[in-house]
Parts: sequence; structure tokens; C-alpha cells
Amino acid sequence: MPGEGRERRARLGVAQRRAMSAQALALVLSAALLHALWNVAAKRARHGSEGGQSEQIAFQLLCALAVAVLWAPPGLALSVTELPRWGLAAWAITLLSAAVHLAYFSALLSGYAKADLTVVYPLARGSAPLVSALAAVLLLGERPGILGWAGIATIVLGVLLVSGLLRRKPLTPAVAAGLRWGLLTGALIAAYTVIDAWAIKRLGLHPLVYDYWCNLLRVPLLLPLAWRLCTAAQLRQGWQQDGRAVLIVGACSPLAYILVLWALQTAPLSSVAPARECSMLFAALIGGHLLREGDRTARLLGALCIAGGVALLAWR
Repeated sequence: MPGEGRERRARLGVAQRRAMSAQALALVLSAALLHALWNVAAKRARHGSEGGQSEQIAFQLLCALAVAVLWAPPGLALSVTELPRWGLAAWAITLLSAAVHLAYFSALLSGYAKADLTVVYPLARGSAPLVSALAAVLLLGERPGILGWAGIATIVLGVLLVSGLLRRKPLTPAVAAGLRWGLLTGALIAAYTVIDAWAIKRLGLHPLVYDYWCNLLRVPLLLPLAWRLCTAAQLRQGWQQDGRAVLIVGACSPLAYILVLWALQTAPLSSVAPARECSMLFAALIGGHLLREGDRTARLLGALCIAGGVALLAWR
């Protein structure tokens, strides 16, 4: 019967959309784990306040060079067919994204040099989804729905629990610095998330090629600062001290973000951006163990809130 055929096709379409949502969620959860891993590595690296800005610039340049080398085989191979399709708009948005990502990494490292990971990381990751979701509604016409907004609110509640803001911890100079740098980092995360979603969704750029060139363009953007502030000895010392962290950041940071960009091809930004905050769960467990930071009970409650928020987003 024609009616039965249409009904079967409709059910099949629903099943395919649900499978695609599950695939996008799996990509985002994998990205969240990788994101937590490279942030813990960056926190443990010795780019802190002792060496000042020059030490931080040296670490950033080493990480950018690591990405350029480690990801060259797939990045350049795919570029052969992808780059001829790029126009002025594609290169402009890639350069803009590279600059914003560079500012984000600088703010993140500054926060890690002056405050605990469990203050900076949750604030950075927690303030971004609300801004990203709002931008998705205003600029991309997306509508998260009641469960979507409930998921966002639950994730942010978990972030606040993990950061200690709901427990009225004393506002020490380190906590105040963590607040400032964490919120600035979150704003920059929201900015590059919207920029990159536009590049992937509206311009149709290949996620891996786009991310590779965003990373590659950071090298010439960093070179003038490195030439003025860093010495060859600082770069050698940075590699000797933090070579392992540089390789972890260089390998995991692009992979985590490429998985997110792939998820954006089939899932709305207002769901992907908040679901990324599941990295808080992994950071709370990994960072709390390796860095021996306290408040484990509150951190666990916050992680459970984040997991609940992700579940709401998945079922919205």
C-alpha cells in the first residue's frame, strides 16, 4: 500500500536521524576526552610565570610547529583537492579563526600560569556554551528547545559546582585571576566556535583541511612575537622541558577539534557546543588525580550534573 510505504520511509528517516545524532554525540564525547587530556598536559607544562611572556610564546610556537609537522601528511594530502575550491571568503575566515584561536590559547596558558586548572578550565568551558547557544539562535537561526535549554542550564550548574563558585570559596588572588582568565577564555571559545561553525556549515569547508590551515597560519602570526621576545636557547629549553606536553597538545588538540567540526556537519551548534562540556567530567577525574587538587565530592557532583546535561541534549 502506498500509505504503508510512506510510513515505513518516515520511520526509516527518523531512525537515520537518531543514528546520526548518536554518531555526532560519540564524536563530541571522544573530543571531550582528548580535550581534557591536552589541557592537563598544558597545565603541567613549565610555561608559567617564571619565564613570563617569552616562555609562553615559546611554548605556543613549539605547539604550533608540532601540529604543523604531526598533521602534515593528512592535512597536505587533502589540501591538494580541497584548496583549489577555496575562495577569498574561505581564506579570510580561516585567518580570522587562526587569530582567535591564538588569542584563546594565550588566555588559557595565562590562566594556567596564575590559577588552578579546576578554576580556569570549568569557567572557560562553562561560560562558552551559553554564548555559543545564544549566537547560534541569533545568527544561525537554531532553536535548542526546552530540553536543550535545560541541558545547557544543567551543564552550567555542574561547571559552577566544580569551580567552587556555589560553595563561596574565599576569593584569593589566584581564584580572582582564574575568574578573569577563565571568563576571557570562555568568550574566545564562543567566538571561534561560531566562526568555525559558519566555515563548516555555510562555506562547506573540509573539517580536517580547515583546522590544519588554521593551525598552520598560527606559525607566521607567532613568529614576529617569538623573534622579538624569545631566544633560540629558550626554544631549546622549552622543548627539553616540555617536549612531551608539546607532542600531546600537537596531536590531541587538532584531533579533538576536528571531531567537533565533523559533528557540526550533522548536528546543530546549540547542541554540540554545550555537549563538549563533558570534558569537564574527564578533567575533574584526570586533573584531580594527576594534579592532586581537592574538593573531590563537589567535583563529582558537578561532573554528574554535566553528564545529566549531556543526556538532556541527546534526548531533546
